[in-house]
Amino acid sequence: MAISIDNLRKGNKYRLTNYGETVDFQVVEIQEENVYKIKDLLTLETYLLHELIKYGKGKDYDLEAL
Repeated sequence: MAISIDNLRKGNKYRLTNYGETVDFQVVEIQEENVYKIKDLLTLETYLLHELIKYGKGKDYDLEAL
C-alpha cells in the first residue's frame, strides 16, 4: 500500500518503486517542507528524494515503509 511523501519520518526506512526500479532508503534529514535527504541502503550514497521522482510517477509507483 502506497504512503504519501508527507508521511516520511527521519530515521525510518522505506522502499520506493517507480518505472520498474526499486530503491530502499533511509531518511537522513528533512531540510524543509518536502525536501528529504536520503541514504540509499544498497550503495550508502546520499541524495535528495526529489532526484528519484523528478521524471514523474509511473504506473507502478509505490512508496512503502520497511
